[in-house]
Order: sequence, then structure tokens, then C-alpha cells
Amino acid sequence: MDNNEKKIEQQRVDEVVTKLTDKIDDTQKEYDRAHDETKRVQQSYSTNTSVNYFEVDDRIETSAELQQQRGLVSRLTENESILKDQLDTYKQLKKSPYFGRIDITEDDEPTPEKLYIGTASFQDKNGEFLIYDWRAPISSIYYNGTLGKVSYEAPMGTQTVTLNKKRQFQINDSEIKNMFDTNETVGDELLQSALGEQNDEYMQNIVATIQREQNDIIRDTRSDLLVVQGVAGSGKTSAILQRIAFLLYHSRDTLEADQIILFSPNRLFSHYISEVLPSLGERNMRQVTFAEFIDNRLKGINVQSLFERYEIDDTLSKTDMNIRQEKEAGEYMNAITDYCDALTADKIAFSNINFNGEIFFSKEEIKRVFNQFPAALKTADKFTKTKNALIKRLKRRIDKETQADWVNEQIDEMNDERYHNLLAGKRLNDFQDESAERFYIAKQIVTNRLQSVYDAIFNNNFVDPYVQYDAFMKQYTAPVHASTEEWQSELNKFMHKLEFHQVELDDAAPLLYLRDYMCGGGQNNTMKYLFIDEMQDYTVAQLKYLKYAFPQTKWTLLGDSEQTLFKSVETPKQLLDRLNSSFETKHSRLISLLKSYRSTYPITTFAKSILPNGSDIEAFQRDGDLPELIVTNDLKESYDQLTKLVSDQQSKYGTVAVLVKNVEEANQVYEQLHSKVDVSLLKDADRTLPKGVLIIPIYLAKGLEFDSVIAWDISEKNYPNSNYTGTLYTIFTRAMHSLTMISVGKVTPIISQDSLSSSEIKIDHTINYD
Repeated sequence: MDNNEKKIEQQRVDEVVTKLTDKIDDTQKEYDRAHDETKRVQQSYSTNTSVNYFEVDDRIETSAELQQQRGLVSRLTENESILKDQLDTYKQLKKSPYFGRIDITEDDEPTPEKLYIGTASFQDKNGEFLIYDWRAPISSIYYNGTLGKVSYEAPMGTQTVTLNKKRQFQINDSEIKNMFDTNETVGDELLQSALGEQNDEYMQNIVATIQREQNDIIRDTRSDLLVVQGVAGSGKTSAILQRIAFLLYHSRDTLEADQIILFSPNRLFSHYISEVLPSLGERNMRQVTFAEFIDNRLKGINVQSLFERYEIDDTLSKTDMNIRQEKEAGEYMNAITDYCDALTADKIAFSNINFNGEIFFSKEEIKRVFNQFPAALKTADKFTKTKNALIKRLKRRIDKETQADWVNEQIDEMNDERYHNLLAGKRLNDFQDESAERFYIAKQIVTNRLQSVYDAIFNNNFVDPYVQYDAFMKQYTAPVHASTEEWQSELNKFMHKLEFHQVELDDAAPLLYLRDYMCGGGQNNTMKYLFIDEMQDYTVAQLKYLKYAFPQTKWTLLGDSEQTLFKSVETPKQLLDRLNSSFETKHSRLISLLKSYRSTYPITTFAKSILPNGSDIEAFQRDGDLPELIVTNDLKESYDQLTKLVSDQQSKYGTVAVLVKNVEEANQVYEQLHSKVDVSLLKDADRTLPKGVLIIPIYLAKGLEFDSVIAWDISEKNYPNSNYTGTLYTIFTRAMHSLTMISVGKVTPIISQDSLSSSEIKIDHTINYD
């Protein structure tokens, strides 16, 4: 690039940074004023709430004033928050104002227009755009366009222009470090630099390095079901986070961050991605693991986690696996639907509603109420009508109870503060006389006391879902690959575990679906978008329940069928066939990402060599050290090698992960290492990812990446057959810059001689594959 050209571009950067500095100063002053005003109103509000009240009219008048002040505090706080976000955005832009430039010519314009693209828009005082947001419609030209005629989708329809130039920048601390013209989305030179950096505690946004196929994922607004099948390190998770940012920008008036939910594989991953959206000026979407979601819906029950299941998978019999697969299939959920639709009052497991240890509504009374509605009604509709009927009966009981002596005693002994709270903003003229006001207060007292009864009705606690699920399983035909006796044993196991408040994972989704579908509850209609990461870890039954729980959502599923843990690798077509047969959508779409960017070329080349369809994966050309395989004769020698290796690696890299098969191995390795080197043992409960040397079971490392990975004990004994191919592939592909494998004895047959010969690798010790 011509030095004079770079000088001109740097001059423009300086001008934009100067204007950003002025904008930061102005916004800072606005923010300080807003902060002071909010603080003043909050202090005033605090002072007023501490006033003692003596007269009823004083209480009512003060309550109205407090409501006004509460609303004012809320508005001021929101304004302060907006200014704070703007301030953060401008400060971020000042460091690196933009990363791209496109020169375009419209048909009726002789002179090209220069547009600069960054992480957010910025206009000068005259309203001229100095920086265009990467999500703006015209910015798609930067990602998808090649020189010549290009089209892009705008609010007024498809627009066509001529792209004359595409320029890319690396700007750090307001200084251009690198710039070049290209016809590609992002030139290899820019990608090489970005990917060569060491791992950080948080995932970074990738707006400056978005590839064309990633851009297709990000800007898709039509699909009801978007499935992203991406190989390890293809940037699928990053692209999905940018997609969320794009959707929030695209539907600013109709979509809030709280209307988007992302199901993450684990808490560590949730922490790792938590800064991506804030770095783009957006609030984080709701984020939850499937285990947290289930636990929240089955309170008081200890549901087996996916990680706990991984720990025992090796011990299960073939029959146990067959029964599990039966419960995880879509047909099992369909059978629950049919069962619930056909339920009559005699077959429903009604329960008493108790209050203070006594029966308030008996199950016989509830059954009679349910039975009075037309048989043609759906079960869920009859439950809704039953709830409404019980609530009416409760209200009559409340009205009658207001005359009780204990209520009058409470009113007579009530202090002013509680009286004021029970009035809840009522005014004197809202009551005809004193007795009407007293009745209102009495009704509040009784209603509060019987709140637990109302909650029991509202939450369908008058039916026992566990007994009902047991009844469903008893009438369900035994699976093809299990005898009647074996199925009966499964039923006994369910009830036995339930006695200890435990439920296995394969029962959780069917149980919840039966409870919610039967009663017509458990649905969130406010959510608009649902994202699932690591979709290959979800069963069809779980997906069908989530579809029921969030009926108004458009879905984006992303994962890699090659990264299945502790089971045979499933091809993308098999995975998609299962999804297509389970979901009826108007607009579904599959996007495959086959190029891997995370790891160096030698690491990716080796990792893909162990896969049946590994030749489909394209490795990005980034140089690095060859993967190393260390084969030892015994466990002691292996630990010595591991200790030496860890000490060496931690001097070179910010994060070194010793990835192991399960918790038992993690504990054993930690016991050997922690007295010799500084290491951290990560567990399911951990929410943050520290720097340094980490020991992690592989299922907690899903979605994460590390500068250096040490794969512990990849021996034939530990990984005996192809069921572990996905596990090993997942381990290997967590490495960004360095991969070392240690085998205690003969190496797993998954790493065949053909695999070693088809990719370059350093081998310590001789291996006999006969």
C-alpha cells in the first residue's frame, strides 16, 4: 500500500477521533448531570418513605406522591443507562473507529461515495455519517460483495450499486497498524493476525473478520428454523452472537434482548461469551443451561445433569441404552400427547389442596368440578376451567372469612405503616363509607393469608404429575428392544428414585411435557427467538419440549455432529433428518461451515484425520508447531511427562488446558500436579475461566478454546472404540496454537496408522499398531 495513501487514511482517522473525543466530552457532561439528578430524586424519595403517617388522608396523599417519584426515578435511571451505553460505545470507537471501507457508485452518481464501517454508527454535528454500523443494510456489501455490480437489501427493497473498492484496516489505539485492498470478505493477512493472538478470558466479537458464509447466518431474518452445522473452530458461536446483535439492530422497535434466550452448554461457556454483545453496545440476551432450565421447572427434584450422565455412560447395559433412546425419541413425546388428550377425570391423579395442615379443597371436590365440564373439551381447557372455578370458590371463602374475629383483631391492632401498605394507593373517595374501607382492608388481610391456596390452584398443584407420568409409562407399550419385565424394572426405578427426590435426565423432558401439556401451562409466549448451542447434545424429546415451552419463537440451532461425546458420530444429514421429521416449519434453512479457523493448520489437519468424513473439513492456513504424541510405558512415567510438559507450556501460553475424560480422571491428575505446579481444577459449578493451567473434563470444555491443550491418556484402554471419536475430536480441536497428547500404553485405535501418515505429527517413543 502506498505510504501517501496510508498517510491520507491516518489523517481521516485522526479527524474522526477528534470528533469522537468532543462527543465523549459532551456525553460525559450529560451523563454526570443525569447521574446527579437521579441521585437527588432518589434521596428525596428515601426521605419521604421514612415519614410517619397518622391520618388516613395523609397516608393516601403521600402514597400518590411516592408513586410519582418512583416513576420519575425509573425514567431518570433509564436515561442515565442510555447515556452510559453511548459513552462506552464512543470510547470503544475512539480506540478503533472502523475496520472497513467500501467505495460505491450509484447509477446516477458520477463520483464514488466512501463509506467506513465499524462496530457502531457515528455522525458528526451536521448529521453526516462518519462511521456506518456493520449491521446497516449497506454494510452487507463489505461482507458479501466483490468488485463490480452488487446488490443489497434495504428497507425500500433491493438496491444495486457498483463496488469500486474494498479496503480493510487494523486500527489500534487510534493508529493504523495495517491496511490493504482486497476483493475478498476479509483477507488472509487480517485473519492471520487476529487468529494468531493468545486466548482471552472472554470471547471477542468478530465483526472485523466475518466471512461470507458467517454473514449469511448473521443476516438471516426469514428462517423459522435455522440450522448451523459448523465444524470445530468455524466461528459458528461467534456468528450466532453477532446474529443476535444484528436482530436487535434490525428489529429495534419490536425486539428486546429479554425476548431472546440462548441455551448454553455450561456455565463456563456462559461466562466466556458474556462480553460479546456488550462490546457491540447491546444488552445480553437471556442465557441458561438446559440443566438450569429443567431444575427451575422441577423445583425440589434433583434432576440428573448431562455431565452426571456422561460419568456413568460406560456402565450402562445395552438394554438401558435402548430404553433411554426410546424415551428420548419424538414418538415417545407424541404418545404423551395422545395420552393426555384422552384423559378422563377417573384417570387423573388429583391431589388435595391443603392449608395449615388441613384439607382446603379435597381431591374428590376437585374431581367433581373437573367432571362437570363437557367431555369434548381438551384436557388442558378443562384444567383451565377447573382452576377458574376453584378460584371463584376461594374468593367466596375469602369474603366469608372477612367477618371472622381474628380479622377484626388484626385490624384493631394494625400500625399505620401496614394500614398504608394495604390501602395500596386507594383514595378516600374510593370507599362509600368507613365499613367499605374496613371490608377492603379485611379482604386484603384474608387474601394475603390464603395466598398459598391461590398459588396452589394457579400452579396446578392439585394434580400429581409424577404419579400421572408413572401411570402413562404403565400403559405405554414396552420398547422393541426391551422385554416387558425390563420395562417394568424401568418403572420401578423411576418411582424408587422419586422417593429420594431424584429424576434421571431422560425422564425430565417427557415428565415436564406431560405435566404442562395436560394442564395447559408452562408456556412463555413473550420470547421471540431461541438459540441452542451444541445442538448435538440435545435429544428430540428435549427439543420438542422446548418447542412447546416457547411456542412463539424462531429457532437457531448450532452445533457439530462430529463433536458428540461418548457415542457414535452422527452425520449432518442424519441429524437434520431427525429435526425435519420433528418440526413443522414454514421456512427452514441449513448452513454448513466447513472451514476451521481456531487451530493452526497442523492441528486441524491432524484432528480431522480421525473423522470418517474429515476430508470435508478445510483447514485455515495458519502455521504452527506440529501436534506431539507422547507414548509411555506406565502411569508414573506419564505423570512425569505431564508435569514436565505443563511447566514448559505455562511459560509460553496464557491458557494451558489438560483435558481429561471425566471427573475421576480430573481428580487423579490434579492430585499428581497441584503440589508441583500451579493448576486449577474446574468443576460444573464454576462460572469463570481463570488464566494459567487448567484441568477440565472434556464436557465442561465444550465451546471453549485454549492456547495450548494437553490431551491426557488417549490410550486404547481409555478410548477403546469409535464411540469415542467425537470425544477425542472435541479434545483436539480446543487447541488454538499447541496440541500435545499423552498415552499410557498403546494408543487408541481411533488414531490409526493411516491417520498418522495422512497428517504430520511428532511422535515420542515407538508405537506398534499390530
